[in-house]
Amino acid sequence: MSTGVLLLHGSSGTPDVGRARVLEAAGYDVLAPTWFDARVSEVPLESFPLDELAARNDRLVVMGTSFGAEAALLLGTVDDRIDGVVAQAPSAYVWSWIEDGVQTSHWTWQGKSLPFVPFDLDWEPAEDPPAYVDGYRQRLRKFPAEATDAEIPAERFRGELLLLAGGDDKVWPSAEFAEQLVRRRGSLVTEVLVSEEAGHRVILPGEQPKNAGQQMARGGSEDADRAFGVRAWPHILRLLEV
Repeated sequence: MSTGVLLLHGSSGTPDVGRARVLEAAGYDVLAPTWFDARVSEVPLESFPLDELAARNDRLVVMGTSFGAEAALLLGTVDDRIDGVVAQAPSAYVWSWIEDGVQTSHWTWQGKSLPFVPFDLDWEPAEDPPAYVDGYRQRLRKFPAEATDAEIPAERFRGELLLLAGGDDKVWPSAEFAEQLVRRRGSLVTEVLVSEEAGHRVILPGEQPKNAGQQMARGGSEDADRAFGVRAWPHILRLLEV
């Protein structure tokens, strides 16, 4: 039985080529597309190349990091061909893009924008490089009604979910989001791994640290992120091998 893996990068906009090679070496058919250019705005969930993977594989797994984890979780709720999702630094909500003062949803489905949590235009990071984790928490506090509407309905995904989160994530509170997703899932098959020392980016065995993307604080350390990757790797392989 063959497994196709759709591998979705985060806000860096750069495909996770090193991770794709690691997964390919383990025997999996991997697509790692560049899924946006400069704007994570109203990206159609239908635009991800699942059809291509489904045409040549028996099983489908979507792996995503950060904004890519947001996409992976949403894809699981709308495409019943997906057997498993691995969400690293997951979100529990749909977020917004802002350009020239106009806010839009990250995603659309069947031509409709998904509800999103707006930016709080009064919030500014206090650190340099900036840490955005408290900004995301502030957005949820300031816009509770919008946040409720923007919850990712992880309970609609009937496959297996693996959540990987760093307790020292400085980008957004991924460990808190993972806990929320677990609660929404109820009795559905869900595994969550948290490393209190790791940050936003896990480094799997055989990977090199990824340096692309906006300058920001991501938390963790190379040692902690590598150690979490070593711990997470057999759990990823188990999900892929089901």
